[in-house]
Amino acid sequence: MLLADLARTSREVAATSARSRKTALLAELFRTTEPAEAPTVITYLAGRLPQGRLGVGWSVLAEPVPAATSPSLTVAQVDAALTGLAAVRGTGAQAERRRLLVALLGAATEPEQEFLIRLIGGEVRQGALDALAVDALAVASTAPADQVRRAVMLGGTLGAVARALLADGPDALARFGLTVGRPVLPMLAHTARSVEEALDRLGPCAVEEKLDGIRIQVHRDGPAVRIFTRTLEEITDRLPEVVAAALTLPAERAVLDGEVIAVDPTGRPRPFQQIAGRVGSRLDVPSATESLPLSPAFFDLLTLDGQDLLELPTERRHAELDALVPGPLRVRRLVVADPAAPAARQAASAFAEAALARGQEGVVVKALDSPYTAGRRGSAWLKVKPVHTLDLVVLAAEWGHGRRAGRLSNLHLGTRRADGSFAMLGKTFKGLTDALLAWQTEELQRLAVERPAWGVRVRPELVVEIAFDGVQRSSRYPEGVTLRFARVLRYRPDKPATEADTVEAVRALLPKES
Repeated sequence: MLLADLARTSREVAATSARSRKTALLAELFRTTEPAEAPTVITYLAGRLPQGRLGVGWSVLAEPVPAATSPSLTVAQVDAALTGLAAVRGTGAQAERRRLLVALLGAATEPEQEFLIRLIGGEVRQGALDALAVDALAVASTAPADQVRRAVMLGGTLGAVARALLADGPDALARFGLTVGRPVLPMLAHTARSVEEALDRLGPCAVEEKLDGIRIQVHRDGPAVRIFTRTLEEITDRLPEVVAAALTLPAERAVLDGEVIAVDPTGRPRPFQQIAGRVGSRLDVPSATESLPLSPAFFDLLTLDGQDLLELPTERRHAELDALVPGPLRVRRLVVADPAAPAARQAASAFAEAALARGQEGVVVKALDSPYTAGRRGSAWLKVKPVHTLDLVVLAAEWGHGRRAGRLSNLHLGTRRADGSFAMLGKTFKGLTDALLAWQTEELQRLAVERPAWGVRVRPELVVEIAFDGVQRSSRYPEGVTLRFARVLRYRPDKPATEADTVEAVRALLPKES
């Protein structure tokens, strides 16, 4: 497949808001996709790179490169080029990456260059692409959409299902089921504003602690244990403590869902960033294990000794989990059989408050009668956690792409230093409505002091209220801190920049370290 065809479809999908039209465009592309190319095509359309980060910054991407006059690049050639670029290491790596990138962009037409730059820079945003791709694959292959969706949930990756489906048709879907050793996409939760709201929406339920750890899926097959992240990356060799814990369970074959966490000597959870650093490290695992031991906390059981539990209600799966896993290895849970009873509601709220007091992120409320819907953000799980907000100053903004083309979208956020200057904390494009995008595009251009190709730098005058999930340390930003999952709530024209939150206020929100 030519990259030009993929890039054109990406532009057309981004330019339309009609789900039916998006699906039709993707289905048309999939009909011309070779089965072997399907995983890469789908990954690119979703704005992801199979190679992960390439070590190429925006300063390199912004350098103009003369474009080819006619399309010739194939998706396979682009994938091979990016694989080579990702493999560059050592002395002179930056120069070599620049050389390889210039060669790739020089072989691309202008529309292809635009797509590649957005893809490498993480700026391809199509909206619910994976869900749309499932429907489009069903149309392209004449397979029932619900069967395609289930195969993706249990088969681990959309790309793998697409390759099989495009090669062998609907009959290929029978190959995909829950198999010990092959990860499945985890069930996810929607959000509720309060425990009371969650109780009203779900009825009889379980209230569980929401741990600020790394989601893991543990597969035990006799003496063999494999561990996967929520993105299905295998991390078995990095978590010997979890392997050891899984081998103590009285089962031959099982798949468990949970989190891996670390606690300090007082039993309080350590910061997420420490856990992420430990899980992400592949070097000297024994020393890392000794310096920061981790432990699993399981909250669901998907299969046990040949019995598939996915379709069983939460209550039954919890009973099986409790019989298999000892208390210290399970997430704390409170069952609320009658959410309408005042005493039960009070107990649920008290449980949530106690979880926060113990340093947890919040709670997840789960309907007792719901199955495990792998790969779906089901309405049967509702997460409740406090929302932090800060009043920050906009320092710059980047031009958007796709439906946001021509509008300033990605905001650079700053916090106030003691000397009155501002330090960048991070970026966000989330939470912006069309009306807000239009307003801020006009306002930020009015405040612009520099106009680089990527956007505008502005006078630090505009205050914006930002919601976020937490603060973590980061060497990427000048004050060594950044926000987790930042999103725009509203602008604050009533506040001058001199009343924006300070660096000290942000640092005070860092998790305590022992």
